[in-house]
Amino acid sequence: MKKLYSTLLVTVLTSSALLAAPLASANTDRLIIENGNSASSNEAARQSKEQWNDTKNLRNKVNTRVEKEFDKADKAFDTRDSCEKSYNVNAYWEPNTLRCLDRRTGRPVAP
Repeated sequence: MKKLYSTLLVTVLTSSALLAAPLASANTDRLIIENGNSASSNEAARQSKEQWNDTKNLRNKVNTRVEKEFDKADKAFDTRDSCEKSYNVNAYWEPNTLRCLDRRTGRPVAP
């Protein structure tokens, strides 16, 4: 009878250990990142910043070019006005070169 109890006890303990094993398994289908940073998000942020800097530099170049063109047109407009108002009868405005020229010599004239 003692042998039966010991066999029954071993069987119960073994079966309870086998039944408890699946209950202790962990669910591993989730990735938890503690501070929210990862190598891929860091690389994406770096690339985004690099692209922003490149477009910023390009916008600055375009704006500088537009400003230069505007200044050139503005200066030509003022020069044309002063050339047309000049008392020099031989002075005329050349629209292709945006200069005030002398009719006789073709040289630039200070209006």
